[in-house]
Amino acid sequence: MAKPTDELSFEVLPGAAITKVLGDLARLRIAVFRAYPYLYDGDEAYERSYLAAYAGSPGAMAVIARAGDEAIVGAATAAPLGDHQPQLGEAFANRGIDPASVFYLGESVLLPAYRGRGAGHRFFDEREAAGRAGGFAIAAFCGVVRPGDYPARPDGYLPLDGFWQKRGYERIDGLVSTMRWRDVGEGEGEESDKPMQFWMRRLD
Repeated sequence: MAKPTDELSFEVLPGAAITKVLGDLARLRIAVFRAYPYLYDGDEAYERSYLAAYAGSPGAMAVIARAGDEAIVGAATAAPLGDHQPQLGEAFANRGIDPASVFYLGESVLLPAYRGRGAGHRFFDEREAAGRAGGFAIAAFCGVVRPGDYPARPDGYLPLDGFWQKRGYERIDGLVSTMRWRDVGEGEGEESDKPMQFWMRRLD
């Protein structure tokens, strides 16, 4: 069993190879995104379906972090923006940015015990390198927007804005889209739209 003191190792997988770790990635996404700010009430069957479709995207890739006995403790994904949910590309097109020029950095998830050891930088390094190799001009990702007084916000919560800025990403005001999921602990009986704020940087 992996321990927090175990050294991390990393592997870059092309899209088709993601299928061999679908179960691990599905469970990891559910565990990490259940926490604030996403509060995602995940379902493994849905996660497997989502990730399988993602793996079929030409140009998709994933960075896998393993610890100890090769247990997967973190992962980050990326793919051409045009291969993702259409409303994401529409948000860029509405701002005069060609969606075909954007390499979309999807989820970046890491179990809490393994944070602060450089995995976040490695996830960005590998995905940005893949974006440049694919000829994309822009790397972009989005994060859920929660109000500062949101009831489920933990005391002392620190957003990742500072880390993203150090990586060269800029929050683009007005570049917002939506994603749907059901919150945990909020009494939601069904999925609802969540606002997603985009950050981006040039790769050239």
